[in-house]
Amino acid sequence: MKDNFSTQADQYAQFRPSYPAALFEFILENVNEKNTAWDCATGNGQIAVELAKSFHQVYATDISAKQLENAPKASNIIYKIEQAEHTEFGAHLFDLITVAQAIHWFKFDDFFAEVKRILKPEGLFIAIGYGLLQISPELDQIISRLYQEILGKYWDEERRHIENSYQTIPFPFAEIKCPTLEISTEWKLEQLIGYLKTWSSTQHYIQTHQKDPINLVINDLKEAWGNEQFKEINFPLILRAGRWMT
Repeated sequence: MKDNFSTQADQYAQFRPSYPAALFEFILENVNEKNTAWDCATGNGQIAVELAKSFHQVYATDISAKQLENAPKASNIIYKIEQAEHTEFGAHLFDLITVAQAIHWFKFDDFFAEVKRILKPEGLFIAIGYGLLQISPELDQIISRLYQEILGKYWDEERRHIENSYQTIPFPFAEIKCPTLEISTEWKLEQLIGYLKTWSSTQHYIQTHQKDPINLVINDLKEAWGNEQFKEINFPLILRAGRWMT
C-alpha cells in the first residue's frame, strides 16, 4: 500500500469531508453483531470514531503514524500501525471490516485473503469512497481543469478505480445492494482550497515542480465563488458491500 498522505496529514484531518449519517445507518442495518469492527487504512479516523458509537471495540489501522496522530481518541478505539494486507489479528475476529477511500491502493489478492482470515463467517465487508466534488457549473469546470489538464499525469494509476466507482476492483463476497448516497456539506472558499491541497496529485506536482498547482486556478476559483461566504459541496459516495459466505 502506498503512503501518499503522511506529508499532508494535518491538512487531511482538517479538510477531508465527513461521511453522512445514512452511511452508518446502512452499515448498522446490515451487520449481524456489533462486537468488533476493523477500520482498515483509517487515515484520520473519521469512520472509526463513528463506528465506536455502536461497536463494543473498534480497531483502526494505518501505515501512516502521522495520520494516526491526527485521529480522534475514544476509549473503545485501538489505533495501530499495520499494513492492510498483513495484520496481527486473530482469525474470525471481526463482525465488520470497513475501508474508506483507500482500497484502490491495496494489493487486492493479499488484502482479500487477510479479510477472509479475520472476518467472521457472514461478517460484513464494505468499501467506501467518493468521487469528484460538485459545486456549481462554473466552479466544477475550473476544478475539472485542475483535475484533468493540470494534474492529470500526476494522479497515480490506482485513481482509475475511484473514477470507475470501484467496479474495476475484485470483490469476492456475496454482494449487497447499496443505497445511492452522497456527502453534502457547506464550505468556505478557504476550505475548498485546503481540500484541493490534500489531493495526492497536488503533492506529486509540488514534489516535481516545487510550486503549488492550486495557484494556477486560484484567481478563477475566487471569481467563480463570488461574494457568498458558504457554498454547498456534494461528493457522490461510492459503496460496495458484501458478506463472506463460507
